[in-house]
Amino acid sequence: MRQAGRQRSVGRVVSLAAVTLLSAPAAAQDAASTLVPSIVTRGEAVLRRPPDQAILVAAVVTRARSPRDAQQQNAAAMTTVQQRLAALGLQKDAIRTLGYTIQQEFDFPDGRRVARGFLASNAIELRLDALERVGELLDALVQAGATSVEGARFELKDRTAVEREALRLAVVDARARADAAAAGAGRTVDRVLRIDDSRQPQLRGPMMMAAEARALDGQPQTPVAPGLLEVRAEVALTVSIK
Repeated sequence: MRQAGRQRSVGRVVSLAAVTLLSAPAAAQDAASTLVPSIVTRGEAVLRRPPDQAILVAAVVTRARSPRDAQQQNAAAMTTVQQRLAALGLQKDAIRTLGYTIQQEFDFPDGRRVARGFLASNAIELRLDALERVGELLDALVQAGATSVEGARFELKDRTAVEREALRLAVVDARARADAAAAGAGRTVDRVLRIDDSRQPQLRGPMMMAAEARALDGQPQTPVAPGLLEVRAEVALTVSIK
């Protein structure tokens, strides 16, 4: 029995030794990687593209003494707006309802809450590819009965492709900087160790494209300048040098 106990003890010692021997090369490798001479650079790319889609948001707001009247008035007004859009050739799939609410309004004279009536609001979003018609639609929305119209927001339909191209160019820029830094130190880049990218929001650029105002129902059309959209990419590049 004692001999069997010794064998089990020896087995445990051998197992622990084996674990220590197996983990030693991995630890040595981690230590060695921290000693690799490296350079960290940052690259940036900015692509400017003309937008190919416009987003318009319009709303119809009505007030009445009862929620039913507010709803009916709002439905009639929004129907007129959408009929006008259809007459201008806007497809149904280009219109999306953003929100619909009916809520009671109150006044507060002398700190007292007094019911005033009900407010109904229906907001829609329009997507338009023909940017030259943005001013026409803005005017048509108001003339048809929209009580509020937000300014046009311009976008890229295939923004993902532009973002990836900007990312590629940012990496190229970072790599060129790494090559220059290594050459300045009398070294050369060995291999890429890490790339970190940070997404940037799409911005409206300072450059604008001229828009010609045309008459609509005898009135000047609202001029609109889509401008250029900026897509930015930034990366941090870590390379080893030799």
